[in-house]
Amino acid sequence: MFSYLQHRKNCKLKQAERANHIATLPSIYSTPLTATDRTILATPIGTLAANIRGKEWRPVDVLRAYGKKALLAQEKTNCLTEIMIADAETYVKETELHGPLAGVPISLKDTVAVKGWDYCIGYSSLVGKPAPRDSPLTMILKATGAVPYVKTNVPITLLSFESTNDVFGRTSNPHNSAYSPGGSTGGESALLAYGGSRIGIGTDVAGSVRVPAHFCGIYTVRAAAGRFPKSLNNTSMPGQEGVMSIYSPMARTLEDLTYFWRSYFSVKPWTYDHHVLPIPFREEEYELAKSGKIRYGVMRDDGVVTPSPACARGLSMVVDALREAGEDVVELTDMPSPYEGLKIASILLNSDGGKVYESFFTSFFEYNDAGVAKMGRWFKMPWIIKKIYTLWVRYIQRDELWAGIVDTHMRQQTTVEQWKLVSRREEYRAKWHEYLNERSVDVLLSVPNATPAVPEDGMSTAIAACGYTFLFNLLDYSAGVLPVTKVDPAKDQLPASFNLKKLNGIAQGALVHYDAKKMAGLPVGVQVVGRRLEEEKVLGAMEKIEGLLEAKGEKYELLEVD
Repeated sequence: MFSYLQHRKNCKLKQAERANHIATLPSIYSTPLTATDRTILATPIGTLAANIRGKEWRPVDVLRAYGKKALLAQEKTNCLTEIMIADAETYVKETELHGPLAGVPISLKDTVAVKGWDYCIGYSSLVGKPAPRDSPLTMILKATGAVPYVKTNVPITLLSFESTNDVFGRTSNPHNSAYSPGGSTGGESALLAYGGSRIGIGTDVAGSVRVPAHFCGIYTVRAAAGRFPKSLNNTSMPGQEGVMSIYSPMARTLEDLTYFWRSYFSVKPWTYDHHVLPIPFREEEYELAKSGKIRYGVMRDDGVVTPSPACARGLSMVVDALREAGEDVVELTDMPSPYEGLKIASILLNSDGGKVYESFFTSFFEYNDAGVAKMGRWFKMPWIIKKIYTLWVRYIQRDELWAGIVDTHMRQQTTVEQWKLVSRREEYRAKWHEYLNERSVDVLLSVPNATPAVPEDGMSTAIAACGYTFLFNLLDYSAGVLPVTKVDPAKDQLPASFNLKKLNGIAQGALVHYDAKKMAGLPVGVQVVGRRLEEEKVLGAMEKIEGLLEAKGEKYELLEVD
């Protein structure tokens, strides 16, 4: 009871602190957006920074425009955690801003360490424990001239495609409040889609920047390990390296995303953090993919969850546009088993049996994500019950895919077992490397998720249906997402022959939520995957694809909110 009372006290304290940070802002932040504000918000970050360097715009005016819109996004979606706007005002007034992102407001996932500000990531036990210093990532962003001004919400444990916790509450999708903005970088995607930011930073361990981009209709490229720093930021699973969590940028437009990547590398980030490889932005790789002199491979189905009609249509739009333009596109049907990758990744990520992320909980009654809570109950279930259930699924229900996931390996692993898993991971990576080489595939295309955004608590059943993104975390490939269309209730209905009960348990958990009428207007993205450390090639391919769609009159229309 004492722990629960302390939990509630910390939650109320943090919520009151956030409300106070908003209430005590200068009165201009509560006034309507002006014509000048709208011009600033509509300006690409490269032009915005140039205007600030040229003294045409004052940094404080830019900050105020973004601050106003971010607070509107907060009212609509509950996407913000730390409101750093007042400190940012002082910073831009006292600092001579230089660099490619001079004066550009940048939003950060709550995990990022900013000196003097909490990074509690939704755990009440971490409230009131501010970062003692800026992390190398924050230092790099400031070196480019960027101005951190807000932090954004996450799911408790950081292991969900929803973003809810007791400390800050539930974040909703700005397109439809009944649906999730994704996770774990869901607050960031909601803010960017709403227009309260143009560039932000998130992390990705199983799709945590790509799925939010897909759910909310924004852009991202998940970096490979070695291109972004990780030191001194917060996480729910410190020490977990079976599947690396990677910091990566997210943006409202592709133009802004590409400009950010160039800006980031211009300050030599490897001099700030030992995790970053000394590799500058490679223009030749970007131009090669942009020119169309590459080969695309299409993965239509991972053999676990067949994509919903809306997501399949989005992928077909891209493939058709490439083929009509004469690009080299091949279908991939015999790739190394994505299901095997899902099994390896699932065990590696949770090889501690969930004990580390659970160690941060204050109380038994603290909210846990519906899907993660279900996984946690499975970890704690007696061995004999798990064995009986697995046998039932495998031999009575004849569902080998679901049985393989819930088998007795879903428990804490020994050191010997962990080493064997890492060995399996490396063998699996080698198979994919050889496979793509044999087929001369430069860039792989797939859906980012089997469905558009999940509804509230939808991860209770969809927790295992993350294979389309998780696969490329396991492989440590560079992978981007760009929005291409929206759910159409007429075009995207399930066929009359569809029978949910005939699907495997993983597919059932995902597709049970699919309803084209209820989902009408939700964004649909496409995933663009390069090899490891090929972020520039991915960006170039995304530019090529978006250009072809625009030429056909099919470019995605961003959400515009007055």
